[in-house]
Amino acid sequence: MKLYTSPGACSTADHIVLEWIGKPFEFETVSREQRAAPEFRKLNPAGAVPVLEDQGYVLTQNMAILHYLVDKHPEAKLDGDGTPKGRAEVNRWLAFVNADVHPSFKPLFGATAYLEDPAMIEKSKAQARSTLRGYYERANNQLKGRDWIAGSRSIADPYLFITTRWAKATGGDLGGFDHLEAHYARMQADPGVQKAFKAEGLS
Repeated sequence: MKLYTSPGACSTADHIVLEWIGKPFEFETVSREQRAAPEFRKLNPAGAVPVLEDQGYVLTQNMAILHYLVDKHPEAKLDGDGTPKGRAEVNRWLAFVNADVHPSFKPLFGATAYLEDPAMIEKSKAQARSTLRGYYERANNQLKGRDWIAGSRSIADPYLFITTRWAKATGGDLGGFDHLEAHYARMQADPGVQKAFKAEGLS
């Protein structure tokens, strides 16, 4: 099993999950330029990470990869408590991060540069930060009295953690979100997270 990742991208969440699973795997970090190369486009025509290879099977899309990993390794218990309700809670919060939180960062990552108007671009970024604060307020409320977003440690936690890291790096306002900060600190202290970060050259 081999993961293609870019340091600090959403693919780092998959790297963390692989560390949590504890089975042997390979990984390769790829730059933006490498992702645009024909060789990588053969793996993923979109030129994006993550990409997972498993015995000739090539899988893209973060949610699909995360679910594939837990389905391959149910013993890791990263998909709820084994009940339909428990799995649904993981899916609820994984979808929340993937479909709501993650896309909201696009203006902060340069998606509105085409506007070619500094004032409009900054307005789009301010709106993104406001939207993200609302989402992180929901996550913070969910984490009250919980160590993990879905109740038990799951594939949703590394994805939430990586986006929280993005928010901190892009000037997001997370003030007053003590439960979210506690989750962030818990993840930072996790040995699997630290191992994945060291491997990807992250601090």
